[in-house]
Amino acid sequence: MGVNGEPARIRVDIGELALHGFRVDPERVSAAFEHELTRLVRLHGVPLAADGTALAVDTLSGLPSLPAGLSSRRLGQELARAVHEGLSGHGEVTR
Repeated sequence: MGVNGEPARIRVDIGELALHGFRVDPERVSAAFEHELTRLVRLHGVPLAADGTALAVDTLSGLPSLPAGLSSRRLGQELARAVHEGLSGHGEVTR
């Protein structure tokens, strides 16, 4: 445990981001996704792992669909927000 009882380290591994129906630069989406998810985890933590135990999630489902016309940056940000919502207990989690 770190300062104030917060986990000393949070590690999030995303095996695959599948982007079907989008005409975007995958590297820019990935960079925006990583930046936004890092920001959200620093700001809000990972509520499903708040008790300090390790959390392994195979699939997050029940997340909102996103419009196909988003820019690479905006798509990455919205995907990160959706994933963080899933890690916050919203949507269905398969462990």
